[in-house]
Amino acid sequence: MFDKWMQYSYKAQKHQRHRLLKFLFGFLILYVLYNCLTFFFFSIWALDNDTMRPGMEPGDRVIFASTTLPARFERFKSKDTPPVKRGSIVLVDMGLKRNRNLPLRILDGAVRFFTVQRVSIFSKDEQFYIKRVIGLPGDEISMTNFVFRVKPQDSSYSLTEFELADKPYYPVIPQVPALWDETLPFSGNMDRIILGPDECFTASDDRGNTNDSRTWGPVSSGLITARAVFRFWPLTKIGRP
Repeated sequence: MFDKWMQYSYKAQKHQRHRLLKFLFGFLILYVLYNCLTFFFFSIWALDNDTMRPGMEPGDRVIFASTTLPARFERFKSKDTPPVKRGSIVLVDMGLKRNRNLPLRILDGAVRFFTVQRVSIFSKDEQFYIKRVIGLPGDEISMTNFVFRVKPQDSSYSLTEFELADKPYYPVIPQVPALWDETLPFSGNMDRIILGPDECFTASDDRGNTNDSRTWGPVSSGLITARAVFRFWPLTKIGRP
């Protein structure tokens, strides 16, 4: 092998080195662009449970737009329009509550890149949930028979969650036993709460699944890292989720 390499002229060796450097440089650019796109702009997620049925089913693949851009984040913290709306489907990262130092985050980006997002060094800490935003900071929220009523901060009266959403959706309302009264947990009713200045309320569309703000409580706006913008699979349901 080395003898064959030595047979090359200096010009040929130089050309080979330039080709290798161009390949490495192109690969580095691709790596940086990929991580920038998936961290700051877009990511693809597949739903692996039925907590958002009937609107979304296990196996649905959705493109999410990041809400972590500095400009968006600053706007969310101000009194201007937030990057998510009532009724939006969002990605909640409960794992962000844990501190992750920068070197490990960079290493995790490399691992995700080379494994096409299949492996992460934070796998044991990851707690990603796809939920629907019910309330925004300052809202007053209550629930009766698994349907939320929301009184926006700047409003003098409350409306149902459906009246405040941009797009219609139809949650699954579970049938509870006749003797299941309000003193029992997850009865379908919730006392009035008022969200803080940096809090959102999220819920599952399958209201029988309570792994949402009814269990966690309101979540910090910083834990909402992306919003669903386009479902591309299955083809029969392609479009805005």
